[in-house]
Amino acid sequence: MIKKGKRILLLVLLMTMITAGPLALTGCHGSKGLSAFSIPEEFDEGRDYEITFWAKNDTNKTQTAIYEQAIVDFEKLYPNITVNLRLYTDYGKIYNDVITNITTNTTPNVCITYPDHIATYLSGTNLVVPLDDLIADEKYGLGGNEVRFDAPSAEEIIPQFLGECAIDGTCYALPYMRSSEACYINKTYVEALGYTLPDALTWDFVWEVSEAAMAKDQEGNFLINGQKVMIPFIYKSTDNMMIQMLKQKDAGYSTANGELLLFNEDTKELLYTIAEHAKTGAFSTFKISSYPANFLNTGQCLFAVDSTAGATWMGTNAPLSDISKDKVVEFETEVMAIPQFDVQHPQMISQGPSVCIFNKKDPQEVLASWLFIQYLLSNDVQIAYAKTEGYVPVTSKAQGSAEYQEYLSRCGENNTEYYDVKIKATELLLDNIDHTFVTPVFKGSASLRDAAGQLIENTVKSVRRKQEVDEQYMDKLYEDTVSLYRLDQLNGNSSLSSGKEDLGELPRTSVILLSGLAAAWLLILTYVIARRVKRGRSGER
Repeated sequence: MIKKGKRILLLVLLMTMITAGPLALTGCHGSKGLSAFSIPEEFDEGRDYEITFWAKNDTNKTQTAIYEQAIVDFEKLYPNITVNLRLYTDYGKIYNDVITNITTNTTPNVCITYPDHIATYLSGTNLVVPLDDLIADEKYGLGGNEVRFDAPSAEEIIPQFLGECAIDGTCYALPYMRSSEACYINKTYVEALGYTLPDALTWDFVWEVSEAAMAKDQEGNFLINGQKVMIPFIYKSTDNMMIQMLKQKDAGYSTANGELLLFNEDTKELLYTIAEHAKTGAFSTFKISSYPANFLNTGQCLFAVDSTAGATWMGTNAPLSDISKDKVVEFETEVMAIPQFDVQHPQMISQGPSVCIFNKKDPQEVLASWLFIQYLLSNDVQIAYAKTEGYVPVTSKAQGSAEYQEYLSRCGENNTEYYDVKIKATELLLDNIDHTFVTPVFKGSASLRDAAGQLIENTVKSVRRKQEVDEQYMDKLYEDTVSLYRLDQLNGNSSLSSGKEDLGELPRTSVILLSGLAAAWLLILTYVIARRVKRGRSGER
């Protein structure tokens, strides 16, 4: 009987291991256990390398040409490295494709990205290459003695921009370009309403002028433009809007360790104000109404907030405007920093693409990728790309060059390369680098950013649908937004839900393994009880 029991127990344990084994391997599919990257002592130039580069170009053919030329010039310097370019029109699509490709080990070598996205990529072991050692390497680091082009040194990257690429004290990317947000203003209409633009915009000023622009004549035409359409204030990125408003008020958004503070009373007060002006029609968003530039250029908007990188779409003479000329209205365009609550202590977000490297089995392939992203920081690429939009180069080397300074000095010389609105937007950021900030980066920070914008979008939509925006509405809005982005499932944020932290479902592998172990212990317990019962009966005889 004892031997038989042991056989049963052994059989159960073996079955548990066999069943769980393949599934356990499946659970690890995608990571393949990549080893941490180690810098090779020498770059092997006797081998050929093929690397992929995923980038975004806003459908701007000039930007595409710059990428292509950069690749041609780099491949002349390193004939054994081939760079394959894949272009996207949306950062979100790059992010989604990377997530998809992680599971099949087909991530690109080099990727234009944002730190919020990298924080999610870091869920994979050794998936993204940390760059601190590469940056400092004497041979192949920034400005290293074995690099074949005039690369910037680490000291020549703007410290604020390089600091934005660090997660938990480790650098995982290099900044590529930087932008912020600007308020593009129809100065002609503002003055026609009897107002004079202040030295610095305040939220109160923008709201007041926007409401004044809503006046109509007896036929329902707006007095300011004689048209049936007028949305005085349109914001492109509502996540940036909410984040910057909270920062300006020194209110909660999140902490560096991932604690979510967005859903507070300050946020509610901001949403009440936004709802008030959405109700009159004085405020709307890009997602609800369309591109701010389209309304600004047709005389249907006074304050259009968009990225400095969108400057070539703004204004009467905007070179990238896709509106028919007969619809464009003549007006003077002013470029100013976004509205502030405290003009003495301005706060504006720093944004723009960075470049990361994905780890591969071959360290030489990773080193080839590193050489390429260094080339993207060379003056030729930085200055050429910065000229296409209201971006600024990320290195002092490029910013201080004679070529770039001449470019800035020719502001307004024509409506193409020297378009005044574009260069004014660039100078706005250059003058305010010390007033820029970034939000903390952690796993889930991208979802929190989306949630911040969703609060505004939903509030404006609800007002347009004539829903009552009150305390009950706000409580439901908070609850729905937390649920939509699963924010209560992020570590340390269980208080956003019912108070019980939801860790999600256990993986199938774990369920089977635990079930098997439970069954094995049950059999052991059954066997022990049976033996005791048998012994007891023997004693009674």
